[in-house]
Amino acid sequence: MNNDLFSAISRFELMAFFSGYPLIYTLTLVIAGNDLLKEKFIGRTIPLLPLAYALVGTLFLGFQFKKLFPDYSFEHIRLTIKQPGLVAWGLLSILFWIPTFNRKTILSLLHSLVFFVLLATDLFMLLSSQSADNNMVRNDMEVYVNSLLLNVGAFAVLITLCYFFPSFKKK
Repeated sequence: MNNDLFSAISRFELMAFFSGYPLIYTLTLVIAGNDLLKEKFIGRTIPLLPLAYALVGTLFLGFQFKKLFPDYSFEHIRLTIKQPGLVAWGLLSILFWIPTFNRKTILSLLHSLVFFVLLATDLFMLLSSQSADNNMVRNDMEVYVNSLLLNVGAFAVLITLCYFFPSFKKK
């Protein structure tokens, strides 16, 4: 039971960082698809989406370092990280800082869909069971809202940086 609890917490952490990105991505593309807004500010922010995702991945890496502090030994890492495959997948989002990866914005969406599917699976399992626990559904929705806020915040930070420092966008 104790291991299940820590695995569930690990899933919530991953979902809290990455599951909100597909909605931000989709909303940005829908808004930018409007001909009136495409030439304006919104249309120029689409290339920033993978960078915002990479920023969230960097924050996740910092969170993992904070969790592991002060012992960074391999044994402690093995004992602390309950879902190493998903954590490694989440850390791959840092690759979107590299220009080769961030030029293809669809790759960041595909990468984040893994975590969105985790959320959707949790919700489907909870809602399809006979004893759907409202607290579990509320927890999943709170994690998703927090993920949306984190991803919107990361996107807003990059938009602000590009607005005040135009040379940042060129790099």
